[in-house]
Amino acid sequence: MTKKRELHEYSTDPAAQEMLIRAEELGVSTAFTRADKMVPCNIGGAGMCCKQCGMGPCRLTKEGDVGVCGATIDTIQARNLTRAIAAGAAAHSDHGRDMAFLLKATANGQAEGYWLRDIAKLRIVASKYGIPIEGRAPEEIANDLADLYIAQFGQQTGEVVPATRAPKKRQQLWRELKVWPRGIDREVVEALHRTHIGDDQDPEHILLHAVRTALTDGWGGSMIATDVSDILFGTPAPLLGQANLGVIKENMVNVVVHGHQPNLSEMMVVAAQDPEILEYARAAGAEGIQLAGICCTANEILMRQGIPAAGNFLHQELAILTGAVEAMVVDVQCIMQALVSLAQNFHTKIITTSPKVKITGATHIEFDEHKGLTIAKQILKVAIDNFTNRQPAKVRIPRIKEDLIPGFSHEYINYMLGGSYRASFRPLNDAIISGRIRGVAAIVGCNNPRSSQDYLHNTVVKELLKKDVLVVQTGCGAIAAGKLGLMLGEAGLSEVGSGLREVCETVGIPPVLHLGSCVDNTRILTVLTQMVEEGGLGDDIDQIPAVGLAPEWMSEKALAIATYCVASGAYVIFGGSSPISGMPDRVHDSDKVARYISEGWEKLFGGKLEFISDPQKMIEATLAHIDKKRAALGLPAWEENKFGRSGDSRMQQLESLPLEQKRQAIYGLAAD
Repeated sequence: MTKKRELHEYSTDPAAQEMLIRAEELGVSTAFTRADKMVPCNIGGAGMCCKQCGMGPCRLTKEGDVGVCGATIDTIQARNLTRAIAAGAAAHSDHGRDMAFLLKATANGQAEGYWLRDIAKLRIVASKYGIPIEGRAPEEIANDLADLYIAQFGQQTGEVVPATRAPKKRQQLWRELKVWPRGIDREVVEALHRTHIGDDQDPEHILLHAVRTALTDGWGGSMIATDVSDILFGTPAPLLGQANLGVIKENMVNVVVHGHQPNLSEMMVVAAQDPEILEYARAAGAEGIQLAGICCTANEILMRQGIPAAGNFLHQELAILTGAVEAMVVDVQCIMQALVSLAQNFHTKIITTSPKVKITGATHIEFDEHKGLTIAKQILKVAIDNFTNRQPAKVRIPRIKEDLIPGFSHEYINYMLGGSYRASFRPLNDAIISGRIRGVAAIVGCNNPRSSQDYLHNTVVKELLKKDVLVVQTGCGAIAAGKLGLMLGEAGLSEVGSGLREVCETVGIPPVLHLGSCVDNTRILTVLTQMVEEGGLGDDIDQIPAVGLAPEWMSEKALAIATYCVASGAYVIFGGSSPISGMPDRVHDSDKVARYISEGWEKLFGGKLEFISDPQKMIEATLAHIDKKRAALGLPAWEENKFGRSGDSRMQQLESLPLEQKRQAIYGLAAD
């Protein structure tokens, strides 16, 4: 058992800290306290344990050790990492499969409550793949697109087609290295086959297939998921939202949706506005229904519908601790089994909805898109019926929430830089070329209870902003920045470098752009591709002054994301511990796998993956890489304070105001 940490070591979020105090008062555990009690296995954590057959498990702890079958540490680490990447790619791609089937059902009028909301995006996406659009009904186009997308999963030969949207030079490289995925399911299956006992035993050969498997996620399943979500639920554009536990309302029926698939959460949004359901809630004594999201479901409904986010991954237990949540409705991924036992201390019902996910002790109401609205109403009625079971003495809701502006899809970024008639990435490229923007950082990924919640995310974000680095975020990292107030346009510019400040003021954007959920990292790939196509920053992604970071990673999906970003040409930095080395900050001669995914992958793809636990070293590595890429492009070296303050007199007037007054002046927001 490790030493019990101080409150600030658990989380930097004051709302989370308040709920952790409440948990201690009630004598209940959370992921934070369980992390203290559970000492990680340093052998398995470093990827030095093999349990792929019944002759083991084999633990390799000394130089020269091999497994019973003779497998070396390099082979074992490569196998373990590849299996994790395959699992992560499978999870995200299965999400895309479900969305493709929903598109098919909607196109054929078989999905109750769903319709094609963004016809323009449907036509644009379909035309990219040569699907005829002229003179055809949207339903016909959607049916063909759905068939194409569904085929990508079972395809056995050829090339996964969404990857044709990558830069031309990148496509050529993938073909030369034979890593272009043939079919999504095929590559995941082959990854498991290759890592079975007695199969592939060359670490570099194993890891090359790990790249091919990861590409099925980023340029396959996740891209499909994002496309279909936009077509069915609307392509995000900026709107005003809120985040943190203070969005839970004492006088309302509170329903928290948690997971990753918007087919459920979007229908819950529709059902919660139904007059019949609202009247049912009022009849139960509530003033209405408050929906809120956790994790990537939060990002999905926040950026499209403005539904508030109760928090990120580590807030799921804390939301129940408020004592005011009637139901937590979950689907797939990142759902803690501990929710059920925790909910038994309150009146909260945990409702599972996916045919792929059941939790012992939870209520299961299986969601079927063919009667989606009916089932969503059924779930809400269960929550409403539970409202009278709430125990007022146990209710404690933190009065902490923050306003934010989410919804920066790559389509909107293109529009905001040039308007309807001159939409272009030219202004962004020019800002980087001139040095107003030093480079771009994509800060994404999970929370991990072994670090202080949100600390690594927000420390890295704040320091990079000071150095004129534009930040884009997805997933739990995006919610972390939102809770801190970094997604509020001019109200978040007080600690931003002068060059980036000028750009943000001119365009009217926050210095941190919310791009969506974790599958929406494909939006980042699209932005980078469009920057390449715009010109002036090289002819491939690996030449752009950009870095990807996952400071608090914890899931296998994060490893898949990192790998497809590396294969796309990006330098990716992970915080925390490395799954293939006991020493995350140093690479030794014996650490062949760690060196290969850094130096070896960089030689092949121009991108690399490194694990750096210290946030200051993360920041230094990020800035060094950005500056190296600027120099290679022949761009002027970045100079601090080279660009002056905005000439906008209104902005200069607002500059001296305290943050709350500034926010009121800009947005007309009243103090909470």
